[in-house]
Amino acid sequence: MKVTVFGAGAIGGHLGAVLSRRGAEVSLVARGEHLEAMRSQGLRLITENETFVTHPTVTDDPASLGAQDAVVLSLKSHQAPGAVPALQPLLGPDTVVANAMNGVPWWYFHALPGRWENYRVRSVDPTGALWEGIGPQRAIGCITYVASEVVEPGVIRAGGGMRYVIGEPDGSLSQRCERLRELIAPTGIDVQIQTDIRSDIWVKLMGNVALNPVSALTLAPGGSMIDDPATETVLRRMMGEVVAVGRALGAEPAASIDSRIEGVRQGARAHKTSMLQDLERERFMEIEPIIGAAAELGDLANVDTPTIDTVLALVRLRARMGGLLPT
Repeated sequence: MKVTVFGAGAIGGHLGAVLSRRGAEVSLVARGEHLEAMRSQGLRLITENETFVTHPTVTDDPASLGAQDAVVLSLKSHQAPGAVPALQPLLGPDTVVANAMNGVPWWYFHALPGRWENYRVRSVDPTGALWEGIGPQRAIGCITYVASEVVEPGVIRAGGGMRYVIGEPDGSLSQRCERLRELIAPTGIDVQIQTDIRSDIWVKLMGNVALNPVSALTLAPGGSMIDDPATETVLRRMMGEVVAVGRALGAEPAASIDSRIEGVRQGARAHKTSMLQDLERERFMEIEPIIGAAAELGDLANVDTPTIDTVLALVRLRARMGGLLPT
């Protein structure tokens, strides 16, 4: 099975390293110093138990790879629309695209019967580039729970549990999901196929919508946020609003607010969110596809999201003051 990981950062690089170590036919699309380091020294993965170096195919030219059986799209969510032209050489007639990115998936309303079927989430896909250029029929949901970070070019550190949840937008148990599971599971990542992938999407969103922007505003890792009672209250309010929006759209999150908070308390106390990592590196933050999309879907479903709206305004200004809003 030929697979390309498009975006070899913290999540994509981790996946590329463990797949390469298992001998999978995997290629990584990257750029800049990270690409050059992987070309010259290999891709180094540091975990709690071991450190190893692999040498997957790496390139900044997707056209050199040809059509793939699967593409794992693991860019920052705001980068994805602009990458659509570069993706085209990878897309054969049966290529599946697993969207391993934060935030509301661009395909969310595909194959979702009801009043919002095929609604396009503007905060995620402003011009429809992903919907038109990839096609929602290619999409597989892919939710990743891996605490990882690019600590220097060509080097990724990962800790804690490693779990993926994948699933079809239409809820079917498909062969293409099973093939993807069979590819990834031997690496040690726990891969679960979910027939109601949207319930798991809202669980991930509970954490992303609350923890990411609050960490960018406070500069605090997970443990510091939940150890502060007032901040924990804000996080719980935001998570509650996320749950309300999900329910209004017909999804029941598969975990409680208490369990999401406890997950941080037990497993991610020192972990810096992806948004905080980007802020520290003076990179654009995934504001609109995560918290902006939650606010947009609240408006769509006529659900009030006052805490989300307040934090969204603040984190937008924080990004603007640092020149970290995409233009």
